[in-house]
Amino acid sequence: MEQDSPWKEVLEELFEDFVENFFPQIYQESDFSKGYEFLDQELQQIAVSSETGKRVVDKLVKVYLIDGSEKWLLIHIEIQGYEQEEFPERMYTYN
Repeated sequence: MEQDSPWKEVLEELFEDFVENFFPQIYQESDFSKGYEFLDQELQQIAVSSETGKRVVDKLVKVYLIDGSEKWLLIHIEIQGYEQEEFPERMYTYN
């Protein structure tokens, strides 16, 4: 969704802080000195439509772990600024 674009940009700018605050275990296992890579093009290639309609995951990010391996993180952020009756069901379906 177009209104999600600013949030996706913030996620990219503050990605390391985001992981540290929301996924502390992954943060502790990650070696951010090796960097990370947003795989938006790769994500678009593998994104498919489902029976319930198109579902979009916001970001696919490759991070490097302390042991030298890599891990791909699939992240969906939903900022809801208004009440929507089907919101809980939609979040359940995304999950």
